[in-house]
Amino acid sequence: MVVRTGPDLRRLPRPYLVAAALVPVLVAVALGALVLSRLPSTSPTAIGSVAPDFTLASLDGEPIRLADLRGRPVIVNFWASWCGPCIEEFPLLRDAAARHEADGLAVIGVVYRDRAEAAREFMERHGGTWAAAMDPGEQVATAYGVVGPPETYFIDRDGTIVARNIGQVTAATLDDQLAAIIETEE
Repeated sequence: MVVRTGPDLRRLPRPYLVAAALVPVLVAVALGALVLSRLPSTSPTAIGSVAPDFTLASLDGEPIRLADLRGRPVIVNFWASWCGPCIEEFPLLRDAAARHEADGLAVIGVVYRDRAEAAREFMERHGGTWAAAMDPGEQVATAYGVVGPPETYFIDRDGTIVARNIGQVTAATLDDQLAAIIETEE
């Protein structure tokens, strides 16, 4: 005795089966095209564009203005105390800040979706020497198109974005990007 619990797909004509398999793919392609069509054609944080200016309050309450750092190479690092890759890359940023202090390198840590107390403790525990700031309402993260931490921008002395690193910075990547923004003034 044979018990059947559903339709016998072997009886459907082959074109129906092919169409049924293609419909989800076509819907996904159409939705992807719709989303891409609504994105701006030039991002404000594209390589070669001027970095969006911002003013934030540091964890100590002091103002941090990107415009005040014009003339210096700048790293803007979006991070969080709960972010594993942020923890791993932190010593690299700390060492780079110390190594390039004489070059005028400025590092700004923008705290992403975290608590001020946790960020303050993290900076202290890991020996952070640069300004870190909360980003209320994620206005700066939105202006920079941040997807999630860590995300790092390398800005040259003219305020131009030279590179963007999505995800954890490696020693090699960091050295390459620093070389691009720390050039001798002529």
